[in-house]
Amino acid sequence: PGHVQLLPPQNVTLLSRDFAMILTWAPGEGSPPDVTYTVRYESQDRLDKWRKVPHCRNIPRSFCNLTCALSNLYVKVRARVKAVWGRSQSPWVKSQFKDYYSDVELAPPVLTLKVRDNSIHVSVSFPLPTCVENLTWKYDLNLWEAGSQDKKKYEGYFRKDTVTINTSALRGNYCFSARALYESINLKHSEFSQPVCVLLNHKG
Repeated sequence: PGHVQLLPPQNVTLLSRDFAMILTWAPGEGSPPDVTYTVRYESQDRLDKWRKVPHCRNIPRSFCNLTCALSNLYVKVRARVKAVWGRSQSPWVKSQFKDYYSDVELAPPVLTLKVRDNSIHVSVSFPLPTCVENLTWKYDLNLWEAGSQDKKKYEGYFRKDTVTINTSALRGNYCFSARALYESINLKHSEFSQPVCVLLNHKG
């Protein structure tokens, strides 16, 4: 008595999104509202050694950010999750294998513009998990006059670089947009960010 047949989580998927590796799932059919979940992962270089993920033990939500729990970002990993309710536990359900390095999906960077008299300084920030700060993220920057298709491209800047642009010859409304880059097995890039536009050398 008191022992319920707890159905396992469904649609267990390891996603790479916005610089993070996230395990997601849906509650099993008929799960009680206060069910919790526990996640573990294994890496391809040590199969059958399922490691605990301390921040994803008995959690009420149906996702777990694994990025900074992974011991090696260059080795394929998979994760598994089980439902827990009182004394009942569901069977574990495993995800597919993925590796951060080659599967990472990038989010567009956020631009910061500092306008000076004859120049503009553009810097970018990325929504990065702390543990991947050291990887060599880069960005491309586009500059164009609003309404024009003609874009000036600044390519391959390192994440912490500031691009300084001489604006003494520019008059009018100019727009900036950037995308994140990452070289793994092939070159990956994010979508371009939403344009940020500024009025330069406006006399009025």
